[in-house]
Amino acid sequence: MNAKAEHITKSQFFAPASTDMVDGLIGRYQEDRRRMECVVEYVSGDDFKSVVGYFEDADRRQDHRSGSTPSFNLERGLAALNASYWQQALSLTDVLDFMPTNRREEWFDLIHSHRTPEFEESAVRATLSDLLAKRMDFLAEKVDGIFRALSKTHVTNQPEGFGKRMILTGVTDGWGSYGRAQTGHINDLRQVIAKLMGRDEPDWNASNRVVEIARANHRGKWVPVDGGALRIRCYMNGNAHLEVHPDMAWRLNEILHHLYPTAIPSRFRQKTKRKVKEFTLMERPLPFAVLDMLHRLGRAYDTAERSRRLIPNAVRIESRENDKHVVSEVEQVLELLGGVKQNTNAYSWYQFDYDPDQVIKEIVCTGVIPDQKSHQFYPTPEHIARDAVELAEIGPEHDCLEPSAGIGNLADYMGCGKSLCCIEASALHCAVLEGKGLKPLRMDYLKFSSPTGFDRIVMNPPYSQGRWQAHIEHAATMLRPDGVLVAILPASAKGKDLLPGMSLTWSKVYENQFRGASVDVVIMRAEAAK
Repeated sequence: MNAKAEHITKSQFFAPASTDMVDGLIGRYQEDRRRMECVVEYVSGDDFKSVVGYFEDADRRQDHRSGSTPSFNLERGLAALNASYWQQALSLTDVLDFMPTNRREEWFDLIHSHRTPEFEESAVRATLSDLLAKRMDFLAEKVDGIFRALSKTHVTNQPEGFGKRMILTGVTDGWGSYGRAQTGHINDLRQVIAKLMGRDEPDWNASNRVVEIARANHRGKWVPVDGGALRIRCYMNGNAHLEVHPDMAWRLNEILHHLYPTAIPSRFRQKTKRKVKEFTLMERPLPFAVLDMLHRLGRAYDTAERSRRLIPNAVRIESRENDKHVVSEVEQVLELLGGVKQNTNAYSWYQFDYDPDQVIKEIVCTGVIPDQKSHQFYPTPEHIARDAVELAEIGPEHDCLEPSAGIGNLADYMGCGKSLCCIEASALHCAVLEGKGLKPLRMDYLKFSSPTGFDRIVMNPPYSQGRWQAHIEHAATMLRPDGVLVAILPASAKGKDLLPGMSLTWSKVYENQFRGASVDVVIMRAEAAK
C-alpha cells in the first residue's frame, strides 16, 4: 500500500490518539500504589494484629461462618492493581476494537490472570505507542483471519483475496449451536466491513446470532448480512459458505494487501466494472445497537391479571434499556413492522396483528427491514407529509381521500377539506386512526371504489414489486375532473409518463428519508391536462 493510500485508510478508520492521554492514569496509579503500600505497612504492625481478632470474632458470630482477613500480600495486590490500570489504559484508545480475536484474547488473559507488566510510565507509553502504530496491521490481520480459518479440504478456497466463495467448517455443531472460534473470525470480518460502511461495530456475539438464525430458518439458502455487504449459507453438517459483495471485496483486498504486498493480484484490488447478478444491491443497514436491542425484546404480559397472562403477538422493550436514542430507533422499527404502542400504568408494549418473532429475527440477521414482511408500512416523515399536502392545495370545499392511511401521518394534515376518507387494511392502524377522531374504512384499497370520486387524493403507496404503479392508477380513476392527485413515489419514477393524459409535476428528491428502507423518494402532483 503506498503512503497516500495508507494515509487515507488510517484517516478513515482510526481515531486520533494523544500521547498525553495517560498522564492522569499514571497519576492515579501512583497514588493508589502509595495507599496500598501504606495499608500493608500498617496491617503488618503490632497495633493491627492486636485487635483484628475481635473483628473476626464479630463477623463469625454475625454471619455464622469462619471469619477471614485479607492476606494483604503486597506482591499479589500490586499485580491486581497493574492489571486494572493496563485495562483502563487500553480502553482509553481504540486499539482493542482493531485487535483481531486472538490478540485481544491474549491481552484479556494477561489482565484476568494478573500477569501484566508493572504499570510503569515508560513501559505504558511505549506499549500504547506501539499498539497504536500497529492498528493498520491489526485491521489487516482481522481480514486475514478469515482465510486462516478456511476449510483446507474444499477446492473453492483459494487465497487470492475476497471475491470467491469461502467455506468454513465447524461453524455449528450437530445440534445447531455455533462454534465460537469460527464465528469469531466472521465477526472480525464484519467489524472491518462495519468500519468501511461507517457503521458502529457489532458486539462480540453478534455473528453467533446470525449463524444460529441462518441455520435454523434458512438452512442451505443464501442469507444477506449487514445490508447485503456479505452473505452466508449454513448447512446441517456445520459448514458455512461465505461471500462478500463485490463492491466491498476489492476494498477488503486493499487492506489485505497491507499484510501481503505481493500476494494479492492487482485485479482483485480494483473496483469491479461488471455487475454481478447473484448479488443484491447493498442497502443501508440499521445500527448494530438497534439490532442488539431488537434481539433482546421481551414478551409482553397482562399485569392486570394475577396469572400474568402472555399477550399474543406482542413484544416490549425491556425496562433496563436506558439508551433513549436507541430505544427511539427500535420503536420506529417496530412501527415500520406494523406494531402499535399500547400503554398501561405498569409498562408499554407493541401489539401486532401477526406474530412478529420470525420477522424480528430476520432483521437481526440481515440488518435491514424485509420489504415484503413489513406490510409496506413506512410512516411518512412529518416534513414530507407537510410538503405533499401543501402541493395538493386542499380547500374547505374539497372532498379528500387518503388511500393508504397507516397511522395517519398524511391524514394529520388533510383535515382542512370538506371531508376526509381514509382507507386502511390493518385493524391495529384503524384503531389508531379512530383514536385520532377519524372514521377509517378497513379494507384493501385496490378493492375500494367511489361513484362520486374525490377532489384531492394524497397518498404514500407501497413500493415493493412496483405496487405503487397500480395504486396511483387506481387513484386516478377516482379523481374528479378538476381534481389533484399527490403521491410520494420512489425517486426512480421521476420524469416518467406514469399517467397518460394527465399533467405531472415533480418535487425535489428526498434522500434516505425512511428508516430501515434504503430508498429515495419524490413527490408527484398529477392533474388533468389543460
